[in-house]
Amino acid sequence: QVQLVESGGGLVQPGESLRLSCVSSVSIFSIVVLGWYRQAPGKQRELVAHITRGGSANYADSVKDRFTISRDNAKNTVYLQMNSLKPEDTAVYYCNALPALYTWGQGTQVTVSS
Repeated sequence: QVQLVESGGGLVQPGESLRLSCVSSVSIFSIVVLGWYRQAPGKQRELVAHITRGGSANYADSVKDRFTISRDNAKNTVYLQMNSLKPEDTAVYYCNALPALYTWGQGTQVTVSS
């Protein structure tokens, strides 16, 4: 059973940065596409970025040019570098495959507020 553990969230002010990490209990090399998702209060979970095993990345329009997804297959870890954070980025962030095949982890809370 694949376990995904997210970390790196926190409370930041608008314009600041955070780097999220997601460690997998199994080799992520076997996972063709990995994604970062988020769920804000009262809203559905949405995909914000995904990356293929070969390193090709795609982003939701709302985070394009601000967020960068990367993966380290050797460390079984996928990252999300978030710059120029906005209050509307406030959410619980999760990682999973795309499509989301695995049980969701607990996520990591990101709060952007002045």
